[in-house]
Amino acid sequence: MRALIWHNRRCSTSRNALALLRHARIEPEVVEYLKQPPTRAQLQAMIAAAGIGVRAALRHKEAAFVERGLDDPALDDAALLDAMLAEPALIERPFVRTGLGSRLGRPLEALLEILPPLDRPFVKENGQVLAPPR
Repeated sequence: MRALIWHNRRCSTSRNALALLRHARIEPEVVEYLKQPPTRAQLQAMIAAAGIGVRAALRHKEAAFVERGLDDPALDDAALLDAMLAEPALIERPFVRTGLGSRLGRPLEALLEILPPLDRPFVKENGQVLAPPR
């Protein structure tokens, strides 16, 4: 199965998502989106395919989120997309696309919806076990 992950190697959730894909015997195309930011069309398409809104794709934990006033509920999707494209660190991570769909991997368990059934439990970096669904 082909797959793609928008990855940030400094993020434990992103590292766990990559490890989960490999655990499922999938070697994804890894896009380090901070080095290779998506285009506006790619970002919009990934957000839509993941079934979330633009605001849900925005990383609230970044200092730039507050500095840019992105917590303002009056900001429309275009303004939020502009901010994410100007500062890719504002894009929540990890986004994953497989032949079964696209998801934002927060929580990591959301990725199970777009992976083939796991034949064994997956162990996260912190030792927490993610058991395959029955």
